[in-house]
Amino acid sequence: MGKFDGVLLASDFDNTLLYTADALRTGAPLPPLPEENRRALAYFIAQGGRFAVATGRALPAFLLHAGDVPMNAPGVVCNGAAIYDFEKGEYLETAVLDASARQRGQAALDRFPGVAVEAYHLDNVVHVVRPNDISRQHERMTKAALTEAPSLLETPLPLAKLLFEADHETLEQVLTFLQDQGWAEDYELIFSVSHLLEMTTRGASKGGMIRRLAKRLGISMDHVYCAGDEANDLSMLRVAAEGFAPANASPAVRASGVTVVRDVQEGAIAEVIEILDRKYS
Repeated sequence: MGKFDGVLLASDFDNTLLYTADALRTGAPLPPLPEENRRALAYFIAQGGRFAVATGRALPAFLLHAGDVPMNAPGVVCNGAAIYDFEKGEYLETAVLDASARQRGQAALDRFPGVAVEAYHLDNVVHVVRPNDISRQHERMTKAALTEAPSLLETPLPLAKLLFEADHETLEQVLTFLQDQGWAEDYELIFSVSHLLEMTTRGASKGGMIRRLAKRLGISMDHVYCAGDEANDLSMLRVAAEGFAPANASPAVRASGVTVVRDVQEGAIAEVIEILDRKYS
């Protein structure tokens, strides 16, 4: 029996567990996982805790790094569209977009010519329509190859997520367009960073999937803790018994009532585990 038996800790990957901002900007290789985080996670797991990654990345973009992350629970991928068991190599739960999402997404592309969209297929293929500089930058950072399609209407189903890519002002207009058509109520529409607007089916959020994961693991939500840095993490930070954010988190996240810990580059998750160590002493 360990002190963390019956405890689940879920962390966002990019800029919470691992600093990736420079790699996204420059195309440089990702740095290694901070050694403080690695040691702390090994201790947490050895003491019976369950650790999961909850990422907005498509599965192929995270699989490249999954082997370097100490984790002993299935993870949340595609910003809450699926739970994936890395040990078994299979999806446990999915919440995919309906077929009309392709038509609606394409209508947004037709309205805003400078916008690109990535379409995340559950068969681990990421399609892209009208790729732009942000798409190529994203591809270089994630190392997940993009398969170009002439139209969203020609991307195969099932799709877990659409990711609109443009400058923030344009994406705000895309969001308003989707709302004005009366379509927004069918989806989760959230900025993961300023130049990426995520679209998943209604209820497919990190928070919703963390609830499902905790239920699968038989863990009470009173003992579920989450860490994240951007707006797409807020849903899981709110459902957690306590939410944590690294010091580099967006102002909206830091102001959301979470416990702010040290910067991602200084081992933010290690400090989260230090706090839990005192809590469960």
